[in-house]
Amino acid sequence: MGSEGSPFAALTLIVAPAILTNACSVLILSTSNRLARTVDRARVLVGQIEAAAPGTVSHLLEAQRSAESRAIMLAKALRLTYSSLGGFAGAALASVFGAVSTTGPAWLETLLQGLALLLGLAAVSGLTAAAVILVQESRATVAQLQRESEQMERRRSSY
Repeated sequence: MGSEGSPFAALTLIVAPAILTNACSVLILSTSNRLARTVDRARVLVGQIEAAAPGTVSHLLEAQRSAESRAIMLAKALRLTYSSLGGFAGAALASVFGAVSTTGPAWLETLLQGLALLLGLAAVSGLTAAAVILVQESRATVAQLQRESEQMERRRSSY
């Protein structure tokens, strides 16, 4: 029996998108948490800006702009990850239909295989783009933390 007739081939086509769907779900949870923390930080900064004396808020404004920029990046990563989740779910569904349509016309099986492949490739692309954005956001977070530490050291040394 060739690999085409093997039940493992069909199982592989179904399980791979299912595993990637699970990975997307975990990434969505993590990214949502990061977004919530960034929004909380931005709200705290807004409160500090409103309470600060005029002329003393430049570093707070910079931190608030950084938090806003990071929130936008995280929201974009979330959109891409949600799209990828849908793509992987669609690929799994198309794979299931393709696996059970072996008694139907050959063109239907080919169409479903192509659809599963297209959805899977789009989902992988979206997931990769989201991962790149998350790395950029992490770098931006570390850079902002370093700037805040440097500012604190400068203020401390001026006393």
